[in-house]
Amino acid sequence: MSRKLKKGYYVRGQFVAEGSALDLEYKRELKGTDEPTRTDLKRESTELQKLGEDLLTLRADFITRLDLPEKLVDAVAECKRITNFEGIRRQMQFIGKLMRKLEDSKHDEIRAALEEQHRPSAENNLVLHQAEQWRDRLIADEDAMGEWMTLCPSTDSQNLRALVRQARKDAKPEKPGLAARHGRAYRDIFQLVREALTAALEQPEPSLQDGEGYGGTDA
Repeated sequence: MSRKLKKGYYVRGQFVAEGSALDLEYKRELKGTDEPTRTDLKRESTELQKLGEDLLTLRADFITRLDLPEKLVDAVAECKRITNFEGIRRQMQFIGKLMRKLEDSKHDEIRAALEEQHRPSAENNLVLHQAEQWRDRLIADEDAMGEWMTLCPSTDSQNLRALVRQARKDAKPEKPGLAARHGRAYRDIFQLVREALTAALEQPEPSLQDGEGYGGTDA
């Protein structure tokens, strides 16, 4: 007995049966309707799921500023505490569900906050530049230590002096003609100085506001 063929047509080599979900989707597209297709809905769902994952990386101050629903904030906090892979997967699905309930404008606000967080601010760039200058001065100039301690008296001077000595030792080429080396102490000095400068900017002292002691003289 011959099998009755389904009515339909081919699109890019794929058979589309009449009345199927794919057929209805194509017909909606042909009519130019504004109603979202199944593909559109799936794509949007995937994008919001990814946005929910990115939300986990957002700093607490940004989360507060966004004024998100308490249920979503709690779900994000709970996901950060979960260590089981399957538990994380299920929690992310829940977060994605909550994300789909938000207004489009709130999605845009989250994207903007993520972009802002990943974009270095002018202040951060200034601190990085100043930290590089101070690191190089501390290693190259004996007098720089006293200037730094005047600027940031809370610094552990013993630790910093030890790092400077080690950095100077590491910088000596093993053989004449070779370039100077930079070891761990070189990186640790930068980290220490950067953190101190950042803290000083958050609670500025008069000398910092006047721009004194920031390493304006290049080494």
